[in-house]
Amino acid sequence: MDGRSRQNPAYRRARHLCVWKCDTSSVLPGPPSNLAHPWGASDTPYDEIGGDDSVRALVENFYDIIEDESPVLRQMLPADTSGSRQKLYEYLSGWLGGPPLYTERRGHPKLRMRHMPFAIGDEEATEWMRCMGKAMEMSGVEDPLSEFLGQKLGDLALHMRNQP
Repeated sequence: MDGRSRQNPAYRRARHLCVWKCDTSSVLPGPPSNLAHPWGASDTPYDEIGGDDSVRALVENFYDIIEDESPVLRQMLPADTSGSRQKLYEYLSGWLGGPPLYTERRGHPKLRMRHMPFAIGDEEATEWMRCMGKAMEMSGVEDPLSEFLGQKLGDLALHMRNQP
């Protein structure tokens, strides 16, 4: 990759979205002169989703869905999910390109390590994505952002697996 690509602001923002080993060629297709944001017209997915209030709404919808219809995931959560909700909100804020609330308050997320106490296999990863997909729909997240987040969050859900 040439040096010009790395200096492009969209490239730097996309690199920020990669929470583990990430091939940015899948995020930034084509040459720099033909660069488009795969999530939409805004500079970051955080802006595209609508900022702070929209990230908060997505998280609230996600946990409400888990509490209402996902015993598989609900059993992994504490009785009071307010702390879990806050942590996911903070994490997604920074992961989407907004304020890095999680790292500012808690340090590096260390997601795999934090999820190791839970048996996470294909069923749990798939269920997590089903709930997140439904939360995105309820929150009014539309394509191309919905498709982009579905891919990236799906990769993240699969990365959390620690069981066959």
